[in-house]
Amino acid sequence: MKIESFSAEDTFAYGKQCGQEAKAGQVFCLYGDLGVGKTVFTQGFAEGLGITEPVSSPTFTIVQEYEEGRVPFYHFDVYRIADPEEMYEIGFDEYMEGEGVCFIEWANLIDELLPEERTEITIEKDLSKGFDYRLITRKEIR
Repeated sequence: MKIESFSAEDTFAYGKQCGQEAKAGQVFCLYGDLGVGKTVFTQGFAEGLGITEPVSSPTFTIVQEYEEGRVPFYHFDVYRIADPEEMYEIGFDEYMEGEGVCFIEWANLIDELLPEERTEITIEKDLSKGFDYRLITRKEIR
């Protein structure tokens, strides 16, 4: 599925829709360069889960847990990990097997650890269509 976003509000709204549809146990992998709107999408996703507290990328903590929504939300940002094995030190496998929704930014950096079943979301710019334009692609991996 491909969605065109023409503003941060569009990106947030699609993230919110995805969050509203998310179910416990799902894993979402988010891909995109710096500055494409991953955090905006994630904030919308969190709102779709019913989370009202501020959401930001856990760049220095690797994972941030949000328990207040309709299901727990585990937000990973693995941009700064040096070795995928570091993920086991934070209990990555327990999060993957838990009852929450796992959301992984920069998932390509831990590709070998990702479950076979997951939802991949890629956000890309296309400056020929405008500064705020984003193409958001959602792919179900089964």
